Amino acid sequence: MSLIDLLLTPFGYEFMQRALAVAVVSGVVCGVLSCWLVLIGWSLMGDAVSHAVLPGVVIAYLIGTPFAVGALVFALLAVALIGGVRSTSRIKPDAAIGVVFTTLFALGLVLISVVPSQTDLGHILFGNLLGVSTPELAQIVVLGAITLAIVLLKRRDLVLYAFDPDHAGAIGLNPRRLGALLLVLLALTVVVALQAVGVVLVVALLIIPGATAYLLTDRFSTMLIISPAIAVVSAITGLYASYYLDTASGGMIVLAMGALFALAYLFSPSQGQLRRLLPRRTRSAPRVP
Repeated sequence: MSLIDLLLTPFGYEFMQRALAVAVVSGVVCGVLSCWLVLIGWSLMGDAVSHAVLPGVVIAYLIGTPFAVGALVFALLAVALIGGVRSTSRIKPDAAIGVVFTTLFALGLVLISVVPSQTDLGHILFGNLLGVSTPELAQIVVLGAITLAIVLLKRRDLVLYAFDPDHAGAIGLNPRRLGALLLVLLALTVVVALQAVGVVLVVALLIIPGATAYLLTDRFSTMLIISPAIAVVSAITGLYASYYLDTASGGMIVLAMGALFALAYLFSPSQGQLRRLLPRRTRSAPRVP
């Protein structure tokens, strides 16, 4: 078999074409948003929202509505509950996140145990990338386009919020509203990526691309290019590997991202661990473009 055959054969099937489209859309959206999550320190928030959507997905399957509807409702509910607990009690942010997402995740598990024959726990937890239908693909593309459009429209305000929320408030912006907007975008992004890698692995798409890009550049504008590129390359590589090795596609995509992070961690020109052999330089946060 020639190299061209190796490259083209997997995508001769319609289900692989749909899987590729979903993986690329999910990678781009998650890769862009992960830059803000990494800089602001919201990694745990991404994990929380991704787990909290489980009951919404189960309920959507049970009543016959698109999974994206149930997932989005519970993602927004989780964000609202976390914000409410944080602002109305002495509970610290990490504790509020832990309380809300574990409770909602447990609710999802209970719902699954009540009607196990009607819900495939494996598809919910680990994704069903190869089983994406055309209507589901359309939902993912629409949600992804909406999320990216909002990010592009509010990019400068969100960048300022990430680097200096006090200055953002001083020039007339509302930091609380910008934070709430980021949380809503996070909820939308979780729904987009859910079909690709499932509840358990979606946090990897939200964190690893941005963390890898953070090691490779000190400019935020460059980071916004590198991060989604890493996610897309990982998605394509993971799909090829899953096809030829007959393994889980979502897991292979995350493993590919993990491998790229490891390479950046070791060999990054400015931040790689191998630079310990050379004179150390002070690390700086990515600069605003």
